[in-house]
Amino acid sequence: MPRASRRREAPQYPDTADLDLLDVLHAFSGPTRMTIVLTLGAEPERACGTFPVDVAPSTLSHHFKVLRQAGLIRHREEGNRRLTTLRAADLEQRFPGLLGVVTAAYRGEGGERVEAGTGGGEALQE
Repeated sequence: MPRASRRREAPQYPDTADLDLLDVLHAFSGPTRMTIVLTLGAEPERACGTFPVDVAPSTLSHHFKVLRQAGLIRHREEGNRRLTTLRAADLEQRFPGLLGVVTAAYRGEGGERVEAGTGGGEALQE
């Protein structure tokens, strides 16, 4: 079958109720994926090849796959482009406040951190 006539397989997305905290936290780990998340937080939708990251296209596809399988992003086709959106409302519904906490911590905002071994009970002011 000629390449031009092949259709991409439709991506699978977890339902909001099926989002797993460990999968979501894993998807947040790494500067490339965090750049994608922060970019989509500032812009509602963006074409896949236009993110401000310095990685090979195959590596970028891998990062999109990790984010998609964790339930952080959704893709939609528009002509020959694939547009990406952040599933912020779904994340907020499943894990209230998580997206804001993680993105603020990544940016170095907030001024609070939890000391290792304290079980999260005592926040330290920096």
